[in-house]
Amino acid sequence: MKLILAVIQPTKLSAVREALDKIEVARLTVCDAQGFGRQRGRTEMYRGHEYTTRLLRKVALEIVVNDDFLERTVNTLVHVARTGPEGTIGDGKVFVLPADEAIQIADGSRGPGAV
Repeated sequence: MKLILAVIQPTKLSAVREALDKIEVARLTVCDAQGFGRQRGRTEMYRGHEYTTRLLRKVALEIVVNDDFLERTVNTLVHVARTGPEGTIGDGKVFVLPADEAIQIADGSRGPGAV
């Protein structure tokens, strides 16, 4: 089992959810997030005053998959969350981490069956 942590643009969330549903990955957790990488924030105008936003809005997805779903899930995330054919800075990141064990609270089942 693997835990996939994907940080994506909020505008891509619905497209990513639909694409994951098509490959039969239906369980995920969605969290609002703020942060910056190479973008370092941005400067905007509000009522004639310029201000700098250091933290940009993102969406963090947490997905636990069995090993046989890993590659198709990661490929789908990378393909659908990318803006434009070559992508741009700020499209996000995907991290893959080991998940040692999963336990379903409702019935106590453990392992890949609990995912």
